[in-house]
Amino acid sequence: MVIISHQREKCIGCNYCVELAYHRWRMSKKDGKATLLEGVNKKGFYTARLDDSEYEDNKRAADACPVNIIQVKKI
Repeated sequence: MVIISHQREKCIGCNYCVELAYHRWRMSKKDGKATLLEGVNKKGFYTARLDDSEYEDNKRAADACPVNIIQVKKI
């Protein structure tokens, strides 16, 4: 299982996550920030639980994030 955590409020809208893992990320037309699809908000942290097949793409997205607000853990 893979857990992704995203601090949406700190997003600068660079779009790297969308380019690297389009199946899991979208840019909001409302505020220009990235949205973690199926992410559940808890105190400003959006979290999604996924299967292992999505690890590599999302890890690359987290590594590319210039403000370091995406965490990807494999458990």
